[in-house]
Amino acid sequence: MPEPKRRRLSRRTSKILLGTGAVVVLAAANAPAVYDFASTQYHAYEIDQPEYKAERGRWSLVDVPEEFRINTIHAALLHTGKVLLVAGSGNDAKQFDAKTFRTVLWDPKENTFENIPTPADLFCAGHTQLPDGRLLVAGGTQRYETLEGDVEKAGGLMIVYNENPDEPKTLPKGTRFTGRENGKTFESHASVVVPRAKKKTDPGTGKAEVTASSARVYVEALEKGPRHQTGTQDQYRVLGLEGDEKQNIYGIAQKLSFDKKDFQGIKDTFEFDPVAERYVQVDPMHEARWYPTLTTLEDGKVLSVSGLDDIGQVVPGKNEIYDPRKKEWEFLPKARFFPTYPALFLAWDGRIFYTGSNAGYGPDDQGREPGIWDLDSNKFTKVPGISDPDILETSMSVLLPPAQEQRYMVLGGGGVGESAKSTDRTRLVDLREDEPRFREGPRLYDKARYPSSVILPDDTVLTANGSGDYRGKSDSNVLKAAIYDPETDKFTAAADPLVGRNYHSGGLLLPDGRVMTFGSDSLFSDKANSKKAKFDQSLEIYTPPYLHQGGARPVLRDPEGGRRTVKLGSTVAYDSDDPKAISRVRLIRPGSFTHVTNVEQRSIALDFDRTEKGVEVTLPQNPALVPPGWYMLTAVDDRGVPSEAVWVHVPVAADAPTHETTDEDPEPALK
Repeated sequence: MPEPKRRRLSRRTSKILLGTGAVVVLAAANAPAVYDFASTQYHAYEIDQPEYKAERGRWSLVDVPEEFRINTIHAALLHTGKVLLVAGSGNDAKQFDAKTFRTVLWDPKENTFENIPTPADLFCAGHTQLPDGRLLVAGGTQRYETLEGDVEKAGGLMIVYNENPDEPKTLPKGTRFTGRENGKTFESHASVVVPRAKKKTDPGTGKAEVTASSARVYVEALEKGPRHQTGTQDQYRVLGLEGDEKQNIYGIAQKLSFDKKDFQGIKDTFEFDPVAERYVQVDPMHEARWYPTLTTLEDGKVLSVSGLDDIGQVVPGKNEIYDPRKKEWEFLPKARFFPTYPALFLAWDGRIFYTGSNAGYGPDDQGREPGIWDLDSNKFTKVPGISDPDILETSMSVLLPPAQEQRYMVLGGGGVGESAKSTDRTRLVDLREDEPRFREGPRLYDKARYPSSVILPDDTVLTANGSGDYRGKSDSNVLKAAIYDPETDKFTAAADPLVGRNYHSGGLLLPDGRVMTFGSDSLFSDKANSKKAKFDQSLEIYTPPYLHQGGARPVLRDPEGGRRTVKLGSTVAYDSDDPKAISRVRLIRPGSFTHVTNVEQRSIALDFDRTEKGVEVTLPQNPALVPPGWYMLTAVDDRGVPSEAVWVHVPVAADAPTHETTDEDPEPALK
């Protein structure tokens, strides 16, 4: 049988088939990319739907002009409605060396920005709201960390003694010390005040006994190289002294070497004036502090705790109080040690509650247990029961709304230092109980160090971001958020943030009910930890579900047309379009956030009566519940939708308790 004749394809048909085959092959080869593109497009469509936003809210990026982009480390909401964004040197050693210190003032309503002259390196300072609306900023950076092997000049701790009981001695920065035995000269990196010696006279014999006083200062060799280091203790002459001072003032140092040098703090203190929009320098702290916590007390004074001092050691429990009327600092009479950036809240009874949250430096076995601290007696009552007590570092702590109920929540956290440990646990405690004890709360959305929590006007708490490993290592940023409801004790998933944020990040409630988030300082930008990351300079806005409900928001108006000053216990009236719809009124203290620490934020429930024109609200009488300062007053309707806030000034109460202070340097709690 003859073989069938083969039909030959036309040139056009061949081209069509070849092209179709190529498309099929390309589609198969690029299936993941095509799928990812389609998924991304669908996700963008989904999150923009009204139903989705009404359930989970929405994130959006702020358009920040290039000239105003900074490494935001600190952020605080001011009573002008503007947000102070502070970088200082921004964890950038080159900026530090160049003395390039940055602050930007952002108006979220108008989305305008202004560069603010920054007088010192406020990187890793502490800050808190003062009664008159100024922001107190204390501490910062004197020297960046230098790792062993990178240290070029020998240096270390010099203890300076004064045997003169009649007067103290101030040695300026640059003072030189020369060893009596080794003959080597070192120079101080900061000024130091050495108190006068203590003199005690025996009443029986009349004989006087003098005990030398001391102060510490960091010193460094004048030149580079190993031949300038020392190996043993020596006494050092202070160059430039005359007469008896040559004998009375001297230094003693152990080994001055090339060991790792930690960050060092500064004593500088400033008040930022929101009206003049500038920093005003006031008296410095007694102790230099890097990573301190500042907590406003019921009389408007400010407690300053912990931090690395001017030689790079954790301040050994010598805590100070700032008086904003005198613009001066004094010590608490007795010392108590805490690791750096401890979460210290003013509790309803005037004592200080330490949740155990902290960020950074200090021994792993001291000062880390939660408890209630009485500033007057220095008594510390431990609060037991917290889970994962060894991984409370970089956890977030919140005084849950309303503040009257005195329930606190600790969220996430990680191991001490550069540990890879993290947790998704939350812990709850009620300080109103006779014997307060932590219990387990619902699990967070993921294991997270550095989560940021912000109290919302509807008595819920938004928590977002964090990372599973130290500073986002191994691509561990958590792009998730959730809203916690204290009434139901449950988290509800929120829309996913657009930006991963870990170390040096945070968030604040804005007067219009939205939330802003800032910062993120990852070590690496890839999973293999091989590429150095850049600081994320973006700002992001979260619009909560309550602002996607449709219909009119409740309105509060001041009939006097201005900002009110309202004393504790007083009643004041506000106009509203629909008073019957208002179900609650909240007084919210503006936040001041850095390093997973925002002990300022609190939301206080106010008693109120509806009137034909609006509402009459009454403030509580307890100054420990409502510390003096500016607050956002917000009305919330029966749907949970808040009004835009009006600002209220709460002055210092005439009967607010105060705490004993001293100008005497207390004995250290940690040696």
